[in-house]
Amino acid sequence: MIHWMVYASFAIVLWGVNGLFMKLGTNRVSARSMVIWVTAGFLVLLPFMWRATTLSGLSPTVIFVGLIAGTVNGLGNWAVFACLEKGAKASVAIPLTALYPLCTVALATAFLKERPTVLQWLGIALAVAGGAMLSYEPVPVTSPEEQLDCVQ
Repeated sequence: MIHWMVYASFAIVLWGVNGLFMKLGTNRVSARSMVIWVTAGFLVLLPFMWRATTLSGLSPTVIFVGLIAGTVNGLGNWAVFACLEKGAKASVAIPLTALYPLCTVALATAFLKERPTVLQWLGIALAVAGGAMLSYEPVPVTSPEEQLDCVQ
């Protein structure tokens, strides 16, 4: 049996490569076009996934939750593509948007009554601080001559 960390590591590598392709794609086509091509990529995987699972006996609630999750995921992908299309650096935007688990923590705390430990709260605070530091871009410094040109 494969340990869950192997899958987590595989996801990290694949999502890292995905960030590169997201930026390469949005350099050439619109965010909406990229969502279509990402969806096509999911469809390529569908026959392999279909063979490895059974869909019989799923309740309407489970199907509804799956459809909502897919829709929210697609909209999230579109938002990342739009961010990159508008000129964000992939090295900043992808890690920053990867802070989405903070939203999950807030929702799980509010709706599932889960309670993070003190150590987990510290990790959350560090993630927020890291996101702030990652997104900080200093204003370019201008020379006094350039400032005088602007005044005139």
